[in-house]
Amino acid sequence: MARKLYPIGIQTFEEIRKLDNLYIDKTEYIYRMTHTDGKYFFLSRPRRFGKSLLVSTFKSYFEGKKELFEGLAIEKLEKEWTAYPVLHFSLAGGKHMEKDQLDQYLLYILKENEDRFGVDCDFPAPNVRLLNLIRTVTAKTGKQAVVLIDEYDTPLLDVAHEKEKLDVLRNTMRNFYSPLKDCEPLLRFVFLTGITKFSQLSIFSELNNIKNVSMDEPYAGICGITKEEMLTQMSDDIDALAEHLELSREETIQELKDHYDGYHFCWPSPDVFNPYSLLNCFADGKLKAYWFGSGTPTYLIEKMREFHVLPSQLGRARAKASSFDAATERMTSLTPLLYQSGYLTIKDYEKKIDVYTLDFPNKEIEVGLFDSLLPGYLGSGIDEGRVVIADISSYINSGEMDEALQMLADFLETIPYCDNTNYEGHYQQMLYIFFALLTSYDILVEQHTAKGRIDITLETADTIYVMELKFNKSAEEALAQIETKHYADAFKMSGKMVVKIGLNFSVKEEVNSLEWKIVS
Repeated sequence: MARKLYPIGIQTFEEIRKLDNLYIDKTEYIYRMTHTDGKYFFLSRPRRFGKSLLVSTFKSYFEGKKELFEGLAIEKLEKEWTAYPVLHFSLAGGKHMEKDQLDQYLLYILKENEDRFGVDCDFPAPNVRLLNLIRTVTAKTGKQAVVLIDEYDTPLLDVAHEKEKLDVLRNTMRNFYSPLKDCEPLLRFVFLTGITKFSQLSIFSELNNIKNVSMDEPYAGICGITKEEMLTQMSDDIDALAEHLELSREETIQELKDHYDGYHFCWPSPDVFNPYSLLNCFADGKLKAYWFGSGTPTYLIEKMREFHVLPSQLGRARAKASSFDAATERMTSLTPLLYQSGYLTIKDYEKKIDVYTLDFPNKEIEVGLFDSLLPGYLGSGIDEGRVVIADISSYINSGEMDEALQMLADFLETIPYCDNTNYEGHYQQMLYIFFALLTSYDILVEQHTAKGRIDITLETADTIYVMELKFNKSAEEALAQIETKHYADAFKMSGKMVVKIGLNFSVKEEVNSLEWKIVS
């Protein structure tokens, strides 16, 4: 039997069902949220994680389109199928806008909804238009209205690093959302999605009764594809991919987990796969970085600069929920943005002290993030650098570290010298990115020992490389520090061979230079 087509690029529930495309059944979550306490809900999930499809599913449900839900979980749960007037607003098109442009955009999406219900209003203020729309449709239909707002934070993300612009656009959006509070008796259900979390005070004004379900265990699998869903609803697809990749079923599942799994939005949580990457992988039959290939948000790179975050500082971290799920405008570190955007996820939770462990979800994210940082260190040599990294990996896998460093040295000579390269930390971070992109190894920067801190530790399946970096000194001096401070002693009980490497970077006649000494 031919497999169902994957809905890649399709975010409309009705279209997916009418085309009989693959649909991972999330309707039990729909029923649960619409039959629980409260009527205002907010869900944060990373981009391309199925938020728009979820909103579209809510829309079809509240419009009473029972026929679209045949064979799904909600068919056995819902008995009434009451049709409500649904006001659906997508802010996804509100990127890179000044205030006047944003006002016009809000009026445009309001007009779309007004036309659907035959509402006439030419008042120029978006909040008045929204208020009039809600009151008119409820009066016309005799039913409470449903308000669905997708990607509520899109207009704000690109200016999240520009305080003045952010304040202006935030006030615009706050004004737009303000009627939702006053219209509470006229509303059956309000649902908002986004990537980041802006505080209720700054965005929703007096709308202080909105329930944030982003970290609620009952909704942990509402977006994305859980491991259980993949194994049951996509079992044949796994077998087909395994055959194509010439792997066993078990090996294929492990590869899929390594590349696209690992997301947890609370603890405990089911394993959640990135749906965009997973479906593209099945469609193409290739294990590629699909999610990252779809773009790195500029706001993330800008925020990294603002908080002076080094590549080696990314990845594993421990934090209270209040620290990594903080409102965007109240961030004191990059962690909340990395978590909410999907670059970090929950990996563990210590209940007694209420502390979470965060880390990269999978290989796709780790490799993609570091790769996006390469241009800052390699400049115009980025394409050649990626090839060099792959070749270095091959040498290290074969235990040929001397050859790997020679290739690195030859490559560095081709990288133009600039002012920001004239210090040791630049090369330390560049090496960290290089090794991090190899993915097969454990790498630590500034690892603490009883005798001091090791610049870089690289651990492979059978070898631990202890590296000390110097700038404008000598490889012998770097190696001597490893010996004098007995850095290698920390790994005596590892059962692995320990190799000590002294590295010296220098700039000679505006050319980057590398020398090294290796002692086993």
